[in-house]
Amino acid sequence: MKIGELANATATKVETVRYYERIGLLSPPARTSANYRAYGSEHLARLSFIRRARDLGFTLEAVRELLALSDDTGQSCEAVDEIASAHLAEVERKIVDLAALRSELTRVLGSCRHGTIADCKIIESLAPTRQIKGADL
Repeated sequence: MKIGELANATATKVETVRYYERIGLLSPPARTSANYRAYGSEHLARLSFIRRARDLGFTLEAVRELLALSDDTGQSCEAVDEIASAHLAEVERKIVDLAALRSELTRVLGSCRHGTIADCKIIESLAPTRQIKGADL
């Protein structure tokens, strides 16, 4: 299949497919006599793996490690568990941060009195409350 077909089959942009090739996540395909890239089922499977891992929020480096581990099917999956556990810890940290953000935005919105901008509590909460040393505010 051509690059556009591979991209469509995996909901990936053509530029992204080329990028994954450049950084070594996806092996370069063979070329046709007309010099088109000719992707096979192994490219489709690998790109699908990459896309799913990226959709789950894994970094490119984690995807690289997971791909390397998946290529050696006889080994223990302990390293995979470690990568996934570290990613889960990061996701949980982000959830805590987002919950705090939600609380703060809810508090700020709750203070809105629908008056003028001069009296807007949202604008007031975003404005600096003190001079930052050495800065003209």
